[in-house]
Amino acid sequence: MILPIKSNNQNPNYPFTAEVNKRLKKYFGPVSCPLHYTKDYELCIAVILSAQCTDERVNTVTPTLFKRFTSLEEFANAKLPEIEELIFSTGFYKNKAKSIKGFATLLLEKHAGKLPKTIAELTKLPGVGRKTANVILNEIHKISEGIVVDTHVKRISNVLKLTKSENPEIIEKDLMKKIDPKYWMDFSLYLIFLGRKFCKAHKTECEGCPLNDICPSSLVK
Repeated sequence: MILPIKSNNQNPNYPFTAEVNKRLKKYFGPVSCPLHYTKDYELCIAVILSAQCTDERVNTVTPTLFKRFTSLEEFANAKLPEIEELIFSTGFYKNKAKSIKGFATLLLEKHAGKLPKTIAELTKLPGVGRKTANVILNEIHKISEGIVVDTHVKRISNVLKLTKSENPEIIEKDLMKKIDPKYWMDFSLYLIFLGRKFCKAHKTECEGCPLNDICPSSLVK
């Protein structure tokens, strides 16, 4: 279990991560979850679909999916092949379809269709891990109980030497120790946007990066 950490301005790691946050905020401006949704539960389904899949692909699939199934009840009562057909292009479609149907069913049965407000409760729902739970808390409830760790955050946290791990849960623990809690909600989003524009998996573009003079892995001399 990962416990929240209280803000402590004496933490020696805070000045660096605060500067990272300041620069990325100035460069990218206000940020929000890139997944499209109109209902709270739709965001959770979109995040389930985003596993091993790009947000862009998810956003091309969900309009048709949410038009076909317009309520949690319809998702809960759907036959798996119906869901599978519509989410096929996101990959791992059979497991994702089971998770979506199970998520809708349990959310209705245990929570009257309302998304819980804690990671502990959210992660009991099918298909919902810590990453998904953190996204829901941040985006829907405006609560920072942890830090979202996706593939971009995992990679760039190592680039910035904020962790030495490849394990998302360990990375989250490391980040929670090194980032002031007041920045938790947006920090991972800034790393995601940084990863898309400059710090790409296949090629880093340090020259124009707003962190190129403070990043320990910068190629700019």
